[in-house]
Amino acid sequence: MATAIILIAAAYILGSVPFALVIGKGFYGIDVRKHGSGNIGTTNVFRVLGKFAGTLVFIGDFAKGFIPVFLATRLIEADDAALVSVLTAGAAIAGHNWSILLKGRGGKGVATGGGAIVALVPLIFLVVLAVFWVVLLAGRYVSVASLSAAVTFSVAVIVTNQPRPYIVFALAGAAVIFYAHRANIKRLVRGEENRVTFPWNRK
Repeated sequence: MATAIILIAAAYILGSVPFALVIGKGFYGIDVRKHGSGNIGTTNVFRVLGKFAGTLVFIGDFAKGFIPVFLATRLIEADDAALVSVLTAGAAIAGHNWSILLKGRGGKGVATGGGAIVALVPLIFLVVLAVFWVVLLAGRYVSVASLSAAVTFSVAVIVTNQPRPYIVFALAGAAVIFYAHRANIKRLVRGEENRVTFPWNRK
């Protein structure tokens, strides 16, 4: 029990670390909250600071989900592993979305959730990742790709008969991601959502 509590608490604290601000302000002198969409997630960092900074932030946010959940799957006894791993994943995502270091503000949890999924179900992650990229390449909307990935994960854990805590986590996670993207959804409806520009899209 003590190990589980420590893992969950540590996951929230680690999840709260805003890598976008650490890298943006620490190396570029830029607060990404005041530029672009104002979000502290990977996508806004790519837009504001470029590929290198965006990649570093993605790795950091991804690791926030992967490391604590991976440890939970290894350190907790089999009977409790699924539940504790899911609670740990939820804590990491909650830390990212509602960071104690940012007075309850944060990102949208996609990269951190992706790291958690790799630690929980790596094969399903590959399916989710494939859907994300297919949707992104087809429409060039990161928000639509993220929402599609969340739905895919929920469906995948159900059809592959994963442990019940995984299913609850997938459904709850999808709900959180949809809520975090509510502004994006409104912009999509209005036709105002920004598209990603790939090298082959540039003229």
